[in-house]
Amino acid sequence: MAISLLLLAYIVDHLSVVYRIPNGRPQFGSVQVRKFLTIKLKNRKTEFVFQPSEAQPCVNSLFPQLGLGPCWYKKRHPTQETDY
Repeated sequence: MAISLLLLAYIVDHLSVVYRIPNGRPQFGSVQVRKFLTIKLKNRKTEFVFQPSEAQPCVNSLFPQLGLGPCWYKKRHPTQETDY
């Protein structure tokens, strides 16, 4: 039951993005994201290498759609950490 409700919510969300429901709502947006690398050193310390912030595209939906993450999630998590 719960899985079918979740699947229905995903399908409705996908259709709202593809067919721009409600009218006038932009499908896509962008969010400034700060990226940094975490490098583990031999002496058990960690070095952080910060990169310049960049605008990343996102989709205005509840779930990830069309290969992009939702804007609401990216706005709440504006930093991206990459282990190196």
